[in-house]
Amino acid sequence: MKSTNMLERFNGELRRRTRVIRIFPNEASCLRLIRALAVETHEG
Repeated sequence: MKSTNMLERFNGELRRRTRVIRIFPNEASCLRLIRALAVETHEG
């Protein structure tokens, strides 16, 4: 149960941040956002 909640929280946070940006100039910029969020989550 705990791991599912962590994944749901990560997906929700990713969804929230992508709504702010709306349009990514390329695929690499989208992946950079995902990696940065994953690193931030891992550090916490």
